[in-house]
Amino acid sequence: MGHINDMTEGRPSLLILRFALPLMLGNLLLQAYSLVDAAIVGRLLGIGPLAAIGASSSVLFLILGFCNGCSAGFCIPVAQRFGARDYSGMRHYVSTSLRIAAWLSIALAIVTCLLCRHILEWMQTPDAIMADAWAYLFVTFAGLPTLFYFYLISGILRALGDSKAPFWFLAFGAALNVVLDLLFIRVLGGGVVWAAVASVVSQTVSAVWAYAYMRRAYPVLRYVGVEETVFRWATGRRVLSIGVPMGLQFSITAIGSMMLQASNNALGTTCMAAFTTAMRIKMFLMCMLENMGVAMATYCGQNFGAGERRRIVIGVRDAWFIVVGYSLAVLVIVWPVTYEMGALFVSEAEGADTAGVLRGIEQFLHSSIPFYPVLGTLCVLRYSIQGMGHTKLAMLSGVSEMIARTAVSLWAVPVWGYTAVCFGDPTAWVAAVGFLVPAFWFTLRRSFPRQSLPHTRRIPVAASE
Repeated sequence: MGHINDMTEGRPSLLILRFALPLMLGNLLLQAYSLVDAAIVGRLLGIGPLAAIGASSSVLFLILGFCNGCSAGFCIPVAQRFGARDYSGMRHYVSTSLRIAAWLSIALAIVTCLLCRHILEWMQTPDAIMADAWAYLFVTFAGLPTLFYFYLISGILRALGDSKAPFWFLAFGAALNVVLDLLFIRVLGGGVVWAAVASVVSQTVSAVWAYAYMRRAYPVLRYVGVEETVFRWATGRRVLSIGVPMGLQFSITAIGSMMLQASNNALGTTCMAAFTTAMRIKMFLMCMLENMGVAMATYCGQNFGAGERRRIVIGVRDAWFIVVGYSLAVLVIVWPVTYEMGALFVSEAEGADTAGVLRGIEQFLHSSIPFYPVLGTLCVLRYSIQGMGHTKLAMLSGVSEMIARTAVSLWAVPVWGYTAVCFGDPTAWVAAVGFLVPAFWFTLRRSFPRQSLPHTRRIPVAASE
């Protein structure tokens, strides 16, 4: 039997932490796999193949971010209906989301497979690594449907307050991925494309397992009547109106990252390898901040459906204190050892380039870590706004990030080179938070035009269909 967690009652800080912990562990595991994957490719195949994966990282962030954002947005009405105790409506949203995900992911896979070489050329990918970068992208894009479904099923379970089952799915997928990486590359002598094959196979197995578990373990998700499975355009439009802006927010953010990476690619293979490895370390360190945000989306979604304005405000406040505390701990603990962390991923046998790559990794991390409190604020506010259903407003914060990164790419990188690349992310975070702080209070006023009393349940005005 699956575990359902009602986040509309109880102490907010404990509920959020209890929900976020499995998410953090799962994301840490996923990022640990990403680091291991980089180490396997960098040490067994060399800096060239590592740079080839790096050349595609922003493109993957663009497309995979859209899939992840859409699937998370599709699940927001599920969380809201669950918070309002409308279980029949919740099941109808689940059925609609599964159908739309199938159509959208297949179309996306076809389009991206056809365009991936053109995207790499636009990003000024060097000819020496073009073949590996294209093969890695093509295989990854071909596996988009199963990845989309994995994101969606995990999001549905989280909407019901279950963050533990998605952790086990991630753990299994990451372990299988590492085993397949070693088998395909070390044992069978495959190239960088086989790292992508390993990822697609492992995510497919995880998606099938997650779907089977959801159907078996959650009786509340079993359809009661045919009306819950009939596709209605009104429901479909609402799902798309929430999910697509959330996906676009991820993608718009990624466009700025692609601009930044394209500028970095022009600086040479050493900067590309440093950027690739530093980004993986950064993603590992920020996963706690990101998953506190994911927890806030579910928390705010359920409490929005229940009409609990006061609980939303308290939860956002508590989450902010948590992410700032974590950010300060990272600054104290990680800052002194960033050079040594980089050495885990670059082999000394690479020669003279090794020292330059390691210095680049250290410079990137030293530039971004002091801004983690800003990033934590961004995650908490953005996901809270999304949980209340205002995904179009949250998307505009992604526009702020894109503009900031694009400005750095076009005007700062040509002057200051790799140093400007290192400050691209912090500049974007500051710009986004400057938008999100007033946007959060605007969202509260619009969603709850009259102050709701503590422990009262009513459907907010913005949630009515």
